[in-house]
Amino acid sequence: MSRDEQSNSKEVQKNSREDQQSNDSGGLELSQIVFIGRTFEEYMKMFNLMVDEINGKSILDCPGGACSFSSQARKLGADPVAVDIAYEHEIDELEVKGFQDIEHTMKQMEPVQGIYVWDQFGSIQGLKEERTRAITDCIADMRMFPDRYVASVLPDLPFADEQFDLTLSAHFLFTYADRLDVDFHVATIMELLRVTKQEVRIFPTVDLSGERYKHMDELKLILEERGCTVSEEPTSYEFQRNAHTMLQIVKHNRTR
Repeated sequence: MSRDEQSNSKEVQKNSREDQQSNDSGGLELSQIVFIGRTFEEYMKMFNLMVDEINGKSILDCPGGACSFSSQARKLGADPVAVDIAYEHEIDELEVKGFQDIEHTMKQMEPVQGIYVWDQFGSIQGLKEERTRAITDCIADMRMFPDRYVASVLPDLPFADEQFDLTLSAHFLFTYADRLDVDFHVATIMELLRVTKQEVRIFPTVDLSGERYKHMDELKLILEERGCTVSEEPTSYEFQRNAHTMLQIVKHNRTR
């Protein structure tokens, strides 16, 4: 990956939540991060998970953002680790920034409510309450288990081969297809597979316009040639219109 591609990857990883703000290139400034996350319940729907599937499992959430999956999964017997470019900042700073981002994002969403499906949240106020719950749980867990929140920049991860049973990746790959090329997608998924024993699940399979990732068939062929079973699975979660499918990648042979 070229230096320009690495810089572009860092820039996108700073802004991988509902609020896609434009910003200048440069170092990882806290002001450039959008620190918003989703709840445990959203994750369970996005990834077609049941509680008994995560009990006793080591799980990687990548990128984890301000999501509460790790917090709640830990209480249910899982051993989760979250990784995100944002975690290089102090927890107190992320907490302040996260609540600011929720307020800003809700205001931005008011004129574009029609591009979302509100069955889950009911209204912008309902969405705000869930995003607030997510970051509250996340920050509390970060304070209790700081070593389980790891700062890193994709496509490189500081973990051992097959360290995790399951890896979950939400609203990053495919979502930002206009800014992250197919080589980055392949490199990142291969890295996720490297650190995973059993399977990787990626949600959603569409870009920000709601269109299926244009290189999906090519990507699936690459993964199948490396011994994986790959399928696009419908889920019960839809907030962004047409974003209701996940990519499930099951390992059978080593993919390195």
